[in-house]
Amino acid sequence: MLKLMKLEWKKNNIRKYIRTAVILTALLCLFTFALAFLGIADDPDGTLDAAPGMDTISAPIELFTGMAFLIFTSVMLASFIVSAYKNKTMNLMFTYPVKRQKILASQMMAVWSFNFAALTLSKLVIYLCIVMGSKYMRSSFAIDFDMGSLSFYIQLILKSFVIVSMSFIALFAGMAVKSSKAAIVTSFLLIFLTQANVGDFTMADNAVFPLVLTAVSFGFAVLSICNVENKDVL
Repeated sequence: MLKLMKLEWKKNNIRKYIRTAVILTALLCLFTFALAFLGIADDPDGTLDAAPGMDTISAPIELFTGMAFLIFTSVMLASFIVSAYKNKTMNLMFTYPVKRQKILASQMMAVWSFNFAALTLSKLVIYLCIVMGSKYMRSSFAIDFDMGSLSFYIQLILKSFVIVSMSFIALFAGMAVKSSKAAIVTSFLLIFLTQANVGDFTMADNAVFPLVLTAVSFGFAVLSICNVENKDVL
């Protein structure tokens, strides 16, 4: 499996995705720093203009990193898998003396593992940037995390796991209609579902919802793989 994943990274030029992830992290870090310390989230009178529950710095960090990397992961899955079907390179891969299910699973894991690591590291960089900034500047948002706490890292890893796994739903949609655009559009819909507010109601603070969503995501991942042996290429 690891050899197949490495082959996928090499075939799809993983270096360009590494560069994109680094640039994305830098932009998110700059934006979050500006939110916290440069007053771009403040009203003219100097008070914070934020929705209920969004007055702590971890809320915008989790929101914007989650949005960015869910879309980024869906784009990679579309490029690695859906586009491979459309441009017929998957035909060649299915001639390898390896089960189709294993090939498809390796493609999915190549994208998932890369983005899980990228999202986790991105969050760490942003949180560290906020910690360093708070030593010299006043934050508009309350600093509600402790990087010296084990629970901080457990939550960071679990949230990254959930966000990246959600992209399997987008992949299933893209494969179902044979469209990379469908996968990307689905990722936007997932963002609205998980992060949007309807009045004071939001799924973002629901403790059970991430567990259910993760189970559903892996269910779609299994559905994407299970029948590939008996299906013709798209």
